Amino acid sequence: MDGRTSAVVIVEGKRDRQRLLPLLREDVKVLCTFGIPSPERLAYLVDEVQSGVAVFLFTDNDHVGKRIRGILRDEFPDAIHLHTKIEYGGVETTPLDYLGAMLIRHELHVDSSPPE
Repeated sequence: MDGRTSAVVIVEGKRDRQRLLPLLREDVKVLCTFGIPSPERLAYLVDEVQSGVAVFLFTDNDHVGKRIRGILRDEFPDAIHLHTKIEYGGVETTPLDYLGAMLIRHELHVDSSPPE
């Protein structure tokens, strides 16, 4: 690993970040909006995302999550939008197997195969 970030996942809060970190490859950076982002927080997020890096917006499937995705869509028009099922309540309470499957689909999941 050369220390480069291959992708950025933007989530709503610290608990979402904590839930995802063990499942993600170490070259994937996780940033938080801490709710609906202020202009200052939005500027910080934009500054933290390196040019050419894939951006994933992973928010809850609720009113606030949809509003956050709308705000971030303007700043990251090429971002891939991920969200949990309504019945899970949020990223922090989504079952790990569901999160893992979603991350595998987008090649973000930690490689659990043994080294060769």
